[in-house]
Formats: sequence, structure tokens, C-alpha cells
Amino acid sequence: MEIRKTRYNEPAAVRLNDLVQREYVERYGDGDATPMAADHFDPPHGLYLVAYDADGEPVASGGWRAQDASPEGHDDGDAEVKRMFVVREARGRGLARAILAELEASAAAAGRTRMVLETGLRQPEAISLYESCGYRPVKKFGYYRDQDLSVCLGKSLVDPQD
Repeated sequence: MEIRKTRYNEPAAVRLNDLVQREYVERYGDGDATPMAADHFDPPHGLYLVAYDADGEPVASGGWRAQDASPEGHDDGDAEVKRMFVVREARGRGLARAILAELEASAAAAGRTRMVLETGLRQPEAISLYESCGYRPVKKFGYYRDQDLSVCLGKSLVDPQD
């Protein structure tokens, strides 16, 4: 496996985003409508990663974008995880965990103090991954903050006990 920095609008990232959107439709009946743009993930205010298998096929992705205090529920210094996804054929190999670790390290190096994310109750695998990596419930934020199926999690990047 090779993890590469990329832009959110590059072909491999777009292909994986299309696949995750299809999965959201399967699980929730609709895709994720959260406003996003490629420049949200440009360093030093973000990062987008794509993992490739031994054959050079893109099989996983994830990114973070800087967020600060807002009416949507963010705190100053947040880094919001977006589009964590692994294709079905590559699940169970630690790809999401590896991408998440790189995202956390990058966000901390950029001065972000907390990683946050929004997922959903119909993604129990994602919730299990994040909890096993130290994420805990936080105040709901973002586009889906008023939805019953929304789950918001966070992890301090400055205090490993938090």
C-alpha cells in the first residue's frame, strides 16, 4: 500500500468520492450534501490522501480541513475529518487506520488542536474504528447536526488523555 497526498478534485479522489456517495445512498437513501471544495483540503489548512494498492489502484481516501469556532458547532482549532472511505474489496487491511493516523499527525503539525468528524448510526464499522482510535462523542456540529442518525466524535490532538 502507498498513501499519497493529492487534491480532493484529482481523478482518483473523485472516483473514491463517487463510490462513498453511492454507499451513503445505500445506507441513508441520499448522498452527503455537506458543502466541500478542493481548496478546503489544501495545506496548511487541510490535507487529502489516497491509498493505492500494489497494482496502483486507488482503494482508500480521507482528508481533513481546518475549522474554527462557528455557528455550525466547531471549536477553535478543529480539524474536520471528511471522506474517510475504503473500497469493499480492501476493507479489513488497516487502510482507514493508517490514513487516519496520517491525518491526525498532519493536523497536529499544522497547529490544529482537535480532530472532529461526523458519521452516522448506519455506519457501525466507522464508529467502531473511530472509538478504537480514541474518538469520543462531542457536541453535534455541521450540516447534519440536527439529524437523529448523525454521530459526532472528536479526539484531542494536544492531550492524548482527552
